[in-house]
Amino acid sequence: MKKITAYFVLLILLVGSFSVVVSAQSNNDVLIKNASVLTAARGTLENTDILIQNGKITRIGKGITAPAGARVIDATGKFVTPGIIDAHSHSMLDAINEGSFSVTSMVRTRDMLNPTDIEIYRALAGGVTGALLLHGSANSIGGQSTTVKFKWGHPVEDYPIADAPPGIKFAMGENVRQTTFSPPPGTPLRYPRTRQGVIETMRDAFIRARDYKQAWDDFKSGKTKVQPRTDLELKPIVEILEGKRLVHAHGYRADEHLNLMLLADEFGFRVATLQHGLETYKIAPEIAKRGTGASIFTDFWGFKLESYDAIPYTAYILWKNGVNVSINSDDGGRMRRLNLDAAKVQKYGGVPEQDALQMITLNPAKQLGIDKRTGSIEVGKDGDVVIWNAHPFSVYSRVDTTIIEGVTYFDRAVDAKMRMDVAKERETLEKLDINKAPGTGGGPPSRPAERRRGDRDDADNGDGGNN
Repeated sequence: MKKITAYFVLLILLVGSFSVVVSAQSNNDVLIKNASVLTAARGTLENTDILIQNGKITRIGKGITAPAGARVIDATGKFVTPGIIDAHSHSMLDAINEGSFSVTSMVRTRDMLNPTDIEIYRALAGGVTGALLLHGSANSIGGQSTTVKFKWGHPVEDYPIADAPPGIKFAMGENVRQTTFSPPPGTPLRYPRTRQGVIETMRDAFIRARDYKQAWDDFKSGKTKVQPRTDLELKPIVEILEGKRLVHAHGYRADEHLNLMLLADEFGFRVATLQHGLETYKIAPEIAKRGTGASIFTDFWGFKLESYDAIPYTAYILWKNGVNVSINSDDGGRMRRLNLDAAKVQKYGGVPEQDALQMITLNPAKQLGIDKRTGSIEVGKDGDVVIWNAHPFSVYSRVDTTIIEGVTYFDRAVDAKMRMDVAKERETLEKLDINKAPGTGGGPPSRPAERRRGDRDDADNGDGGNN
């Protein structure tokens, strides 16, 4: 019994070591000293201090004195950037798609958040402080999105950004049409099966939502006496028509994204972002004219037929045409290297350093409607900053510290110690080995299986776009 009790105590410690905030600071007042500060707003400030108090940036300058109780970080020779914001992620979601219907606007990613997903901690280790968590791409109109900050170790209620505009996922292309998905025998094929059918499905939803809105307007004005029934499918689409909900649209081909923007013109709303957009370089002036953003990959394509006609100069062409461009990951692994993806747009097109940095900080913040509080290092904004040991566009750079609202959520030195502690705990657990058969010699417990391959909503895994 003692051996079993010890086993479970150590197991709890092992899990707990990954589920607490790594910072031991008692408040969120921080003074970062003598850094090269890449503000993403007004250039690079050398040998500069940043004071964060009560979660907000209160001072930026030289020779700032630390207030009583503040944590002081010497960043001499290091670089500080705003926290990276990923404008397309599926991390910390226990489920991605509701694939039963082509319009599933009634479902919410908020209901599937898992604050213990290890990808959150790994994202923090790559300097990512916030993300847009999107429904998958199996639907013409998918579920409602959630904009979060990665407050690892906190309860799930602390993750969503309360004042972030609500969003919703649209999708076009192979995943929606289920062209790579083989349903079980006897299962009917789901409409739509063509690209024209996808646009028709969207138009039909907006017509129904427009009629639904009119019915409620008539009731509220007293024109009619019978109260319409509440329709959870149409309410989010009405919010789009009213400019209260942002549309984030998955797609690859230029014709599909252009058709969606024409549909938005028809119904009087603006598409917030064209996601992936490997062919958006072909329609850059049309995107800019409508004030629509593009959230793209830098040099990742060719993983399926509709993703072949891409070039590495897409970000540059969009930027040159005045489009708000962000670079997203759509993948837990790529999320940790978004700094290097931003560096690539300097190579392919010569985008200036600050504009390239904005593509992973300020620009996604603007696309998500949270730029008044984060995305750049400015007085009055949230204290969401990352300290790097070298210039973040260098392949040799790494994150030393990731801070959200003044609280440290990743610290490389603390992480190194935690790894040693976990290794010792594992060694102790292996020695206990309470399940080994007598006289067999036993052996170490098997390691947990790796997480499923990738989590991109565009991966062709034969599941109809469930990833």
